Amino acid sequence: MHEISLVQGLLSQLQELARQNNMNRVVSITMDIGPLSGVVADSFRFGFEILAQEDDLVRDATLVINTTTVTYRCTGCDATQQTRGDKPDNCPACGELFLLAEGGDELILNRVEME
Repeated sequence: MHEISLVQGLLSQLQELARQNNMNRVVSITMDIGPLSGVVADSFRFGFEILAQEDDLVRDATLVINTTTVTYRCTGCDATQQTRGDKPDNCPACGELFLLAEGGDELILNRVEME
């Protein structure tokens, strides 16, 4: 489960942000995670909940995870459709099976609220 190492990286980043801004506590964290990022949001949340208990800075912090969208572009007619979940089976406009994904691979620390 590589999400644990990603959470460890996030916690290191939060430690550095807190140090730079003379803050003692993280209140909330908002992450954007795309469905094509290779990150399982539930596993990331689980890893955060476990590791946060060992760190006074984030122990009581709230983690908000936003799932970003993926735009699928049809190679036949150039129509697009967006989804937050699975890849569509085909183009709704022309039925083409070959769709190209654009975006959806984000793993972004979007917002941090500290005290």
